[in-house]
Amino acid sequence: MLPWKRVIRPLAALLLAAAAVTVPTAANAHAAGAPTSGWNDYACKPSAAHPRPVVLVHGTFGNSVDNWLGLAPYLKNRGYCVFSLDYGQLAGVPFFHGLGPIEKSAEQLDAFVDKVLAATGAAETDIVGHSQGGMMPRHYLKFLGGADEVNALVGIAPSNHGTTLNGLTHLLPYFPGAEDLLNDTTPALADQVAGSDFLTRLNAGGDTVPGVRYTVIATRYDEVVTPYGSGFLTGPDVRNVLLQDLCPLDLSDHLAIGLFDRIAFHEVVNALDPAHAEPTTCASVVG
Repeated sequence: MLPWKRVIRPLAALLLAAAAVTVPTAANAHAAGAPTSGWNDYACKPSAAHPRPVVLVHGTFGNSVDNWLGLAPYLKNRGYCVFSLDYGQLAGVPFFHGLGPIEKSAEQLDAFVDKVLAATGAAETDIVGHSQGGMMPRHYLKFLGGADEVNALVGIAPSNHGTTLNGLTHLLPYFPGAEDLLNDTTPALADQVAGSDFLTRLNAGGDTVPGVRYTVIATRYDEVVTPYGSGFLTGPDVRNVLLQDLCPLDLSDHLAIGLFDRIAFHEVVNALDPAHAEPTTCASVVG
C-alpha cells in the first residue's frame, strides 16, 4: 500500500492541473500591465442601444485581463461599456485568482457591481462569466440582493452544478485528508466539486431567481465541467445553448470557448440584446 502522503499530493496536483486549463495563456501580459483596449473605462456612459454596462467575471485561476483579451474588445467594439474585476485572491498568489471561498468572491462582485452602477449611472448591469465566473454570480443574485441590480447572467461553460473532473472527484472519499487539503489550500476548487456544501445551498429551491434572464453556453468538449450538461440551468427565463448545435464544426474546449471562440462571443451578444439577435452559425466566426 502506498503511504497516504504519496497519494494525496499527486491527487491534489492532478485536480489543480485539471482546473488549471482555465488559466489563460497570456498571464505574462497581465503581469506586464497589458492595455485593456478600452474596457474598465469608468467614464464610459451606456448608450440608448446598450443601456446596461457589462461586467465580466473570470474563471478559476483567471484574472480581470487575461480571461477577457478576446471578449472584452469584442463587446467594446460593439458599443458596450465593459468592466472586469479580480476576485478570490489568495495571499501570496499573484495573477491567478478565483481561488478563495466562493461566498466571499460573491461579496467582491457585489461591491464591484455597485461601483460600476455608480460610475455609469445605470440602474442595472448584465454579467458575463466564464467557468466559476458563470456560476459564482448566482450566489450574489440569490443571497446578496443582486437580482435587483442585474438584468441578465450569461454563463460560458459555467460550473453551475459542479464537476466530477471526469469522475476524478469521486475518488476523494477514498483518500483521507484529500478533501481537507483542497478546502485549506484552494477553497474555490472544493466548492466546485459536485455535491459540495456550497453548491447544495446554491441550488436548493431552484436554479434561478425571479427578474433575471439566464443564458448558458456550453461545449460538448468541456474537459473541466463534466459532464458538460451539468452547467445547464432549469427554471423560468433560462436559455441553454450547446455550442455544437450552433456550429457542429466548433471543437472548442473549456478554455477556448471563453478566450477566443467568436461563435460563442456572437451568442453572448445575442443573450445581451435578444431583441436584435441574429442567428449564430459557423459563419459567425468572421462576424
